[in-house]
Amino acid sequence: MPSNPPRLLSPAAVPDPYRWLEDDDSPRCLRWLAARDAEFQSALPTWPLRDALAAEIRHLVATTQWSPPLRRGGLLFATRRDGGDEHPRLVVIEPSGRERVLFDPTVGDPDGTTTLDAWEPSPDGTLVAVQTSHGGTERGELHVLSVATGRPVEPPIPGVRYAHVAWLPASYGPAFYFVRRDSANGRRGVWLHRVGRKEDTLVHPCQAARTVPGVRLHRDRWLVVTESHGTGHRNDLWLADLAASPPEAPVLRPVHVGRDVESEATIGPDGLLYLRTTWHAPLRRICVADPAAPAPEHWREVVPEAPDALLDGFAVAGRADAVDVVYTRTRLGISELRVHTPGSARADWVVPLPGEGMVAQVTADTSGEVYFCYADVATPLTVFTLGADGVPVPWPPHAASLPPRTPIERRSLSYLSFDGVRVPLTIFALPGTPPGPTILHAYGGFGRPRQFGFSATVLAWLRHGGRYAVAHVRGGGDFGRTWHLAGAGRHKVRAVRDLVAAADFLVARGECRRDELCLSGGSAGGLLVLAAIARRPDLCAAVIALAPLADMIRFPQLGLGAMWSREFGSVTDPEDFAALLDYSPYHRVLRTPPAAYPAVLLTGFHGDTRTGPAHPRKMCAALQERTRGPRPILLRYEHGVGHGPRAVSRAVELAADAHAFAAAQTGLSPTRRPSAGAALSTQQGR
Repeated sequence: MPSNPPRLLSPAAVPDPYRWLEDDDSPRCLRWLAARDAEFQSALPTWPLRDALAAEIRHLVATTQWSPPLRRGGLLFATRRDGGDEHPRLVVIEPSGRERVLFDPTVGDPDGTTTLDAWEPSPDGTLVAVQTSHGGTERGELHVLSVATGRPVEPPIPGVRYAHVAWLPASYGPAFYFVRRDSANGRRGVWLHRVGRKEDTLVHPCQAARTVPGVRLHRDRWLVVTESHGTGHRNDLWLADLAASPPEAPVLRPVHVGRDVESEATIGPDGLLYLRTTWHAPLRRICVADPAAPAPEHWREVVPEAPDALLDGFAVAGRADAVDVVYTRTRLGISELRVHTPGSARADWVVPLPGEGMVAQVTADTSGEVYFCYADVATPLTVFTLGADGVPVPWPPHAASLPPRTPIERRSLSYLSFDGVRVPLTIFALPGTPPGPTILHAYGGFGRPRQFGFSATVLAWLRHGGRYAVAHVRGGGDFGRTWHLAGAGRHKVRAVRDLVAAADFLVARGECRRDELCLSGGSAGGLLVLAAIARRPDLCAAVIALAPLADMIRFPQLGLGAMWSREFGSVTDPEDFAALLDYSPYHRVLRTPPAAYPAVLLTGFHGDTRTGPAHPRKMCAALQERTRGPRPILLRYEHGVGHGPRAVSRAVELAADAHAFAAAQTGLSPTRRPSAGAALSTQQGR
């Protein structure tokens, strides 16, 4: 295929022989899926490490995990999942310390297809809004439950998808704001719901097409409304003072609208507006302003942008006369937690963490307590509170210590990509693991930075003697907005070529042989790994593509693709279309001569409303048609699940299948398992 497809082609003129596989439930599609399932089930018993990996992953996830708590009306609310549980349960902890289950998604659904997607208690702790969905669709219902009984107090609100909920103070009566993102169930925007009433009030319709609305209420007074414009690191932001306008008609003052800026806002205990923003800071900084004059021209910098790290989460804690800004920065997957105290002799200090890993969900409750989550490659997600001496303390109090940690070696390298740009690469292994079977992972989309948290799947792979590498390719967010845009839109092929260069680098360096390398990616990362082998069939031995994008001409018609034109481009624009057709894995495979492709395992989920299950189906058909040689092209397809969370047992089975496939194709055998090594070490290199 020529590197620059002819521009005279239009989407309608592009050959698409497997369009019929977009019809999810047609008899022809179902027969085809049954044949693919038979192929997969036939191959599964031939993968020697499958049962061992499943047992190890199952053991590693059998720990108790909490979410950071929320304090409302003297009660603490949090989710808890114990070893053996399929899903987290929402629990409430009373002042006495007594804990009780408020909502369990498995009650009434023994198949485990119901997920708890979001929850938010009312300020007085008497009610809680709970969002659930079924079958992996992520399109669900919003239920209002009595905290005293756990029972619904009214019929559910249908047609919501990860709806933000912002409760009004009890003095307004039981009421909250929520968002609708899907116009099929009412106008997109921010709505006011009064508990017990049938009719909701639209208080802010979305101002632009295909934006994602958001809503928050801070200090029981300040309403923050946002609209995110696709994936381009841009949003519009409004602020309303409910002390000066009624909740049904809040007077929303623009903070920034129509600007090329992305901001997240909160109100501190000092009554000032704090913003984490890209305004004059691609890697983000924190600014402060008077809510009465919230425009960017009036902002004052509190925490400056760092030259080499992305500012992630933040929270504002303390008292009106002594504010603490708690924030995180991430450098190539490793987080740093810091506290900035304006006017203090200890103005900006680093919080000691248990290791080198990921910090997430930094929150500050109304009492001034700060909570955050920590995890690393060998440490499951753990909730901490910030002690009075600035030292993290595990929460809840009976979580006295972290579990024993497996020693992991992390090496930070870099390599030159096709155009001379240096791209970072991280490699994990147990100490003493020799060169050999390696999984190379990449995501490279939507400006998401890679964070190295806990993965039972990766840890099991490492414990069996494999290596795990991550290429921080362009299109991700490791170096902020600039790095993202360098691999987005018409430049998306740069992310693909960065991944190809990473694979070549690993082989040239002697980290593994070509026949010991497996590429792995999910969703937008699945697009990258498939595009890489469509470009270079000789690149590796195997590929794992989890719920991938693959047909980049039809992507706007599948799943949420219509929302992603800022990330990938528009098929109606001639230059965007040419770029999409050039790297689209499905079309490149169909338009080039048959080749000896690597072994490929695609996964698809029938309830996937994000990427859409037609992508892996069509890609599997194209690869099976065009591959030559003995390596298998397999599709692992599931019903009753989607792109997001699932029951733990199903997640374990999926992970074990995928990595047993990688082991079989790269030569990772049961005899390779390394012995326990020395303590965790970090090496830097190039």
